[in-house]
Amino acid sequence: MKKGLTLALAISTSLAAAQGALRVGMAYDAGGKADKSFNQSAYEGSQRAVKAMGIQVKDFEPSDPSQVIQGIRSFATEGFDLTIGVGFANNASISQVAKANPDLYFGLIDDVSAEKNVASLVFKEEEGSYLVGYLAALNSSTGVLGFVGGMDIPLIHKFEAGYIAGAKAANPKVKVFAQYVGTTPDAWNNPGKAKEIAASMRSRGADIIFAAAGGSGNGVIDYIKQTQCLKAGNLPSGVKFNTNNFANVSKSSSYRNACAGNTRPMFFIGVDSNQNYLGDFDKNPATMNHGLTSMLKRVDNAVYALIRDVKADNFKGGERRFGLKEGGVGYAVDAFNKNLISSTQVARVEAVKAQIISGKIKVPNK
Repeated sequence: MKKGLTLALAISTSLAAAQGALRVGMAYDAGGKADKSFNQSAYEGSQRAVKAMGIQVKDFEPSDPSQVIQGIRSFATEGFDLTIGVGFANNASISQVAKANPDLYFGLIDDVSAEKNVASLVFKEEEGSYLVGYLAALNSSTGVLGFVGGMDIPLIHKFEAGYIAGAKAANPKVKVFAQYVGTTPDAWNNPGKAKEIAASMRSRGADIIFAAAGGSGNGVIDYIKQTQCLKAGNLPSGVKFNTNNFANVSKSSSYRNACAGNTRPMFFIGVDSNQNYLGDFDKNPATMNHGLTSMLKRVDNAVYALIRDVKADNFKGGERRFGLKEGGVGYAVDAFNKNLISSTQVARVEAVKAQIISGKIKVPNK
């Protein structure tokens, strides 16, 4: 692994030197750059910079967390202009290598380093989560929602806190059940456990589940794909259908067959990247999608902005926080869910968004 990485870096170094291009190393978190979520968003930001600025980018995807420092150290040894550690788990490695290389620039996503040559890019996840929680409460047929967190850490508590606060703001009577996949990094890649949690939440009447769980979130999506709906006869005591917002939305034949009678659809809420498309179970955007929306965490924008600053010789170390005001978080409306979220609801959410940006609404983060 290390030998192969060194060779790849040597080749890229020669090419970049010949072209005089800025060189950026990307060290990814668990799940890799194709996780359809957090890491992928960072990757997309770097690729946008490649197209817009003509920079050179090399990726390092460790098969084990203990290997991260090897990749980061190799980037520094080869004199890369900027090395970005994607994920809070990379803090120790980034900080250690940055301290040993004060003449190089580093970036860290989702945590704060004490080193002066590290730009720490963190987000106000609670603000974006507030908006999707608000939408969830407006659209829940039962008034029962779910939240599945990945690793039980303060970072994910911010998602949970914002989601619950937004849901309660839209409907003070809503119930939100929250559960975490685990307490170790394995919690990001355990879709089986997340699927079990989703099943338990459905049994309690939850029809919309927000998963902030990395690769584990795929288990929630798979469960909703498998079940598709709630049935009146299976609702627990004290829970009933209060609304039927999606009665006039075109349904797939699979849905109609599986969910005949008195039923209501189930939905997931995606996270980090726009995952709405993952709810298109029949590959037909014209029929009902099961991704209500996604809480966008614009890691791509943060990565792009950092690379742009280095390119412009305007690097600044220290903490940099991205919220609604900075375009760092948000929610997704696109071709896949435009039939689910009405223009009236969008207007309400946009009004709430403006109040958060102005400071009128204070969103809790724990």
